[in-house]
Amino acid sequence: MKKRYILGSVLTILIMFNGCANSDEDDKDEQEHSREHHSSSPALPEGLEPAPNPTFKEGSQVILKANHMDGMEGAKATVLNAYNTIAYEVTYTPTTSGDKVTNHKWVIQDEIKDAGSEMLEKGTEVVLEADHMEGMKGAKAEIEDAENTTVYMVDYESTEDGEMITNHRWLTEGEVFAE
Repeated sequence: MKKRYILGSVLTILIMFNGCANSDEDDKDEQEHSREHHSSSPALPEGLEPAPNPTFKEGSQVILKANHMDGMEGAKATVLNAYNTIAYEVTYTPTTSGDKVTNHKWVIQDEIKDAGSEMLEKGTEVVLEADHMEGMKGAKAEIEDAENTTVYMVDYESTEDGEMITNHRWLTEGEVFAE
């Protein structure tokens, strides 16, 4: 009886340990997937006009206060450009998988198919033309939140591993601070 109890306890501990190890491994895979599939293309939506008087001009050195990706919050960055537009937080299902991405920040008005010029309401279903991440372009999405703001494209050095992330889009006015 004692042998079964001890054997059962040992097996339970091993299963729990394996579960924790797999959880850590899954988190690591998710972080690598996020970084690996982030687009670094400098290409912008056609017709997007630069902000005439942004708080942070091209070349400004800033600190990021957003955590869209691991290693972003507190990172030193260089502003590449700024645009006045409507930024949307969206939930979408990538065209490459069935795994829903919730509350993705940010997709701008010019990256939504047939968005027009008026702010879209929460709950509006749209098709994304943005290509920030693998499987985003052509994906069906739902608007979660909207903000009329200046958005910035930046290069930054990850606080996690020192890797340079280029052409990251988008950060809103409230997510960028003077260095």
